[in-house]
Parts: sequence; C-alpha cells; structure tokens
Amino acid sequence: MRTYMLDPASRTPLYEQLYRLIRQDISAGILPGGERLPSKRRLAQHLKISQITVETAYGQLLAEGYVTSAPRRGYFVQRDLAVPPRASFVPRPVQERPAESCFLFDFKTNIVDTDCFPFSTWARLSRAVLTDYADRLLLEAAPQGEAELREAIRSYLLAFRGIEVSAGQIVVGAGSEYLLHLLIQLLGRDRVYALENPGYQKLYQIFEANGATVRAIALDSKGLRADLLGDASAVYLTPSHHFPTGVVMPVPRRMQLLQWAAEQPGRYLIEDDYDSEFRYASRPIPALKELDRQERVIYLNTFAKSLAPSLRIGYMVLPEPLLAEYRRRYSLYAASVPTFEQHTLARFLESGAFERHISRSRNVYKGRLDALLEALRQSPLAPFLEIRGIEAGLHILIRVKNGLREEELVRLAAENGVRVYGLSAYYAPGSRPESATMLLGYAGIASERFQEAVGLLCKAWL
Repeated sequence: MRTYMLDPASRTPLYEQLYRLIRQDISAGILPGGERLPSKRRLAQHLKISQITVETAYGQLLAEGYVTSAPRRGYFVQRDLAVPPRASFVPRPVQERPAESCFLFDFKTNIVDTDCFPFSTWARLSRAVLTDYADRLLLEAAPQGEAELREAIRSYLLAFRGIEVSAGQIVVGAGSEYLLHLLIQLLGRDRVYALENPGYQKLYQIFEANGATVRAIALDSKGLRADLLGDASAVYLTPSHHFPTGVVMPVPRRMQLLQWAAEQPGRYLIEDDYDSEFRYASRPIPALKELDRQERVIYLNTFAKSLAPSLRIGYMVLPEPLLAEYRRRYSLYAASVPTFEQHTLARFLESGAFERHISRSRNVYKGRLDALLEALRQSPLAPFLEIRGIEAGLHILIRVKNGLREEELVRLAAENGVRVYGLSAYYAPGSRPESATMLLGYAGIASERFQEAVGLLCKAWL
C-alpha cells in the first residue's frame, strides 16, 4: 500500500490532496489499469485520516472517470484511461560474458572451495568467544583492530613469512580494497602510483576513483621492471606470485626495487601477498617485507583466499614513519571489522586451526591441480599447449598454439559450455599478450570433472 504525504496545515483540504496524489499516480502509470485501490477503511487507517476524507477523494476520482467502482468489491483504476507505466531508468549491468547459468564449467580465479571451510571449528570458537567476551563484543572496535588479533597476525607473519614487526604496526580492515582506500589517503592523491601490467584490473578503478594518477608498468620474466618507474613514487606489486602471470620475482630484482625506494624520501612499495599460503613445488617465497631494512615496504594481505572472501578481513603492516601519521589522522575511527569476527579469527590463528586448515586446503587444491594437468596432458590438445604457473596459487595459464585468436578461443569455449578467461583482459589499454593465453582457475571444480571439462575444450578448439 502506497503512503501519501498529506499536509494538515495546508489550505488545500486533505481529500483534495489525496485525490491529486492518486490521480498523479494513475497518470504516471504507477497505478496500472485494473488495479484495485485500497479499501476506504484500510487507507484511512494507514494514513491516519478519516474514512470520510478517503471516500470524498475516491468519489472525486470516480466522478472524473479515473476509477470505477463495483458493488462490494471496491474501487479500480479505469483500464481505458490508465497510462502505461513510465519506464524508469535502471542501469543495465554490462555483461561481457554470458550469464553463469549458461556454463557447465567456469574456470574463474576469484573463488575458493567452500567445502574446505572448517565450519565446525569456526562455530566452536565463535561460541567460546561469545562466552568469554560477552559485553565486550558490543563495544566499538579498536581503531587498528583488536589487540588479540593483531598479536596473532604478528606471530603468524613471523613464523610463516619470516616478517618481524610489532603488533602496533598492523592495521586490520574490511578487505584489501578498503585498506587501499586508506593507503591512498595516507600517502596522498598527488603522487603517481605504478601498477603492474598485466595486473588486477580492479586496482586501476580503485586508484582512479580516489583521484590518484596511475602508471601501467610492463613486466619481464623477473617481474615488474624498476627501470620503467619514471616519475612514480609508490609501486603496487605482487612479487611472490604475480597475478595473473604467476611470475616469482627473484631476489636481485627485489633488491633493485628496494634500492629505488630508498633513493628518495617518500617512496614506498605496496606488497600484496595475496596467496602466499598456496605453494606446491617449494617452500613459500620470502616476502619483500622481510628484506626491507629502510622501512619502505607496506605489506598487505587478506584471508580471502586462505579462508573465505565473505569474511572481509584483511590487514596491512605500516612502516614506522607512516604509523605515526596514520594514528594522527585515523585514530578517531573504529575498525571496519566487527569485534566478534576479529576475536574468532584470533582464536582460530592462536589455536593452530588456521595452520591445519591451510594444510588441508593445500592438499585439496594440489589434487585438483594434478587432475587438471593430467586431463590437459592426456588430451588431444596437449601438442598445442604450453602450460605455466603450476608452482603456486589457484590458477594456471595455458598458451594455446592452434592458430586461433584469444577472442575466438573464449567464444568457442563458451559455445560449448565452458567459461575461460583470456590474459589480455588483464592488460592496460593499448597493450596485450603476444600470444593467445588462457587463465584456468581450478579451485571451484571437483577433480573428477576435469576430464569432462577438458573434453569440451578439445571439442571447441580442435
């Protein structure tokens, strides 16, 4: 039932105000032809006016032919008079690809297997937090995050990544995108930010939405090229496992970037360590932050890949020179992650449950990687494929050398029920890979189904 705003203080009688508003809705098509109007009693109760006022308004509409009446049934909008509904502007979502329901298989990269999530452990720890913290959970969260969670993250970084920092340097926030907004404000919009090319395209949108100037910097076989940084004074990079190419930056290139940052005051490297937990061929690669002796690396990570994207819990480690400025400007704001989730995650880390979960997840994903590789290598496509990026992460790259362009490969796969992603989509405008290369994310597909999926790709591409 629509609510009409009537003004009792107006010189226009209430019945006339109501009559005009209903007539306006009929003329605009908001009340379509044939629609039944609310009964006089219900509308009077809803608007807190008398039934006589509603009856008088309805009578005027009836007299002018806007509505009709039927005994014991009520009033209806006149069908012959009603105007078709006015088309409201609703932005149509851009569909670069067909809807997901069209696909039997989707090799998307931004997904984790929800079956791996330790629901029972998380529920048990959540109940313990509710019991132990009680009223504290209802209080405003500490600006940088709860002390227990920051200490748990500090211990984890030291044990797993070899990064030695204090809990006071850690800032907890609702995911990497939120933390990037904070960083851009902290470092300033007036500087030039260098981003990897190819790279995560949403980053360009985040930086530009914040009014920052960005530079797309090309990569070689060793990662981002320091000699191309030019007038940039901050660099966002994924050195331990570049997305999407999978390149691992060697130590000499890392030292070159650290040297670049140390050459001038105010230069910083923003290290995104987004999937460092998932390595299959070797020990985890040391973080760039571990090599930082000049306090020039801002370390960024989330639990999106390791636990679940929906948790929206990330963190950054600020160098000491930036920490004081951060506290001066942002200490009045509460953390953007609820206290309850922070304490539950802290317990999850402290109890060893996180380490056990990562170990199980790594085994699951390694099994899926092996199943995908076996399906590809035993398929008729094998002679036409060059496979890269199998050492880490949750996706691989395949260079397809059968004479088809990348756009054709994507289209033909879609026509056969398989969604794949071309590498060129991750390049800045004006640049693209030299060859047709696909990204295949395997986290969301069961191991036993890869034979069928690859069979469909063979049908499409051969």
